Amino acid sequence: MPAADDLFRPTSDTDQPTADPRPRRVRAVADDAESGPKRPSGRVRHDEKMTVYVTEDELLDIEHARLTLRRHHGLAVDRGRLVREALALVLADLETQGVDSPLVQRLLDE
Repeated sequence: MPAADDLFRPTSDTDQPTADPRPRRVRAVADDAESGPKRPSGRVRHDEKMTVYVTEDELLDIEHARLTLRRHHGLAVDRGRLVREALALVLADLETQGVDSPLVQRLLDE
C-alpha cells in the first residue's frame, strides 16, 4: 500500500508560482471585543472544536430553525453558525440576568 507522501506528491514538474508564503491571519473575534456585549464569531475559520451529541428530535428542530430562517427571512446559515448564535444569546442572557436567566431556571428544574 502506498504511503501518504506517495499519494499526495506533486504530479507535474512545471514550476508554478507558490502561494503567498505569509501565514493567513484568522481572527475568531474582533479586535474591539473588549468593549460592549460579546458577539458570536460568525463566518470565520474556527480553530477550536467541540462535539455535542443531540437527540434526533433536537437535530430536526435545528434543521427546522435553519430552514425557517432561510424560507421566511432569507438567511442561509449552516447548523454551526445557528448553534453559535443561539449559544451567544443564551450566554449573554446568563451574564446579564444571572440566576433569573431562563438557562439557570431550566437547569434548576431538571
